[in-house]
Amino acid sequence: MDEHKAVLVDAVLAALAVRPAGHYVDVTFGRGGHSAAILGALGPAGRLLAIDRDAEAIAAGHARFASEARLTLVHGVFGELAALLRQAQPQVALYDGILIDCGVSSPQLDQAQRGFSFQQDGPLDMRMDAGSGAPVSEWLASAAFEEMRHVIATLGEERYARRIAAAICSARESAPLTRTLQLSQLIERAVPVREPGKHAATRTFQALRMWVNDELGQLRRALAQSVEVLADGGRLAVISFHSLEDGVVRDFLRATSSLAPALARLPSVPPELAPPFKLVGRKLRAPAAEVAANPRARSALLRVAERVRAVSA
Repeated sequence: MDEHKAVLVDAVLAALAVRPAGHYVDVTFGRGGHSAAILGALGPAGRLLAIDRDAEAIAAGHARFASEARLTLVHGVFGELAALLRQAQPQVALYDGILIDCGVSSPQLDQAQRGFSFQQDGPLDMRMDAGSGAPVSEWLASAAFEEMRHVIATLGEERYARRIAAAICSARESAPLTRTLQLSQLIERAVPVREPGKHAATRTFQALRMWVNDELGQLRRALAQSVEVLADGGRLAVISFHSLEDGVVRDFLRATSSLAPALARLPSVPPELAPPFKLVGRKLRAPAAEVAANPRARSALLRVAERVRAVSA
């Protein structure tokens, strides 16, 4: 099994306040690091449902936890959270905690054939679910210049997005872009200034990966549905890895933990209009010791909220 170190494991357990007999959801199973920790905190009556859109991750989970009766593994996108939970566990009305880890797992990044890496040659794919949708190479073959520029500039926060999009449009007239190193080298030639310690293709590859997998859209939908499926006192813990993800999480939690301005001056607020969440603590980063042992934890950021007004079952 490819090594993957889950980040902020202790902080996640504290954030979820795992109860031994509780029901929990890990919506981004990866290679099971967080799930293993949650299972370790559960008692015999506790249950964990884990979701991943990557069939390889689900297969690895079945192999790793073959004898674990408290774990249910589901292949699907976490943007369909509520429907997946109803289908997999119709007997569970509401859950005690949800974990969303927005990070890409090490096997996805490190296996050249998955097409995520700009440092190894492989097919230009980038799909987290290789059996669904089209690889990013197909989008690059047909996307308009302005659409490409916008995606690279917005999702990659790349200041040379115009140069890169123009280079892609020019190159594809001669030959299709089908390999990761082919694209990576094109970007290196297009970018005039290098960021210290960062490959020229880093931001563009991030943007394309996020685009082809609709990562921010999936995150927004999962956050919205967490309101429906969490019980009173249930916790929502979200780990993000860059400003775009964290911005979505921050804005959602602010909106759902604050009273609407029009209601602020009322002597009392009807329960159905009260904010569904309250924030728990401040945002957390990985401690220095964890970053030293696992450099990918450097950019991890954890935000936590608690459900205070659950919907009727």
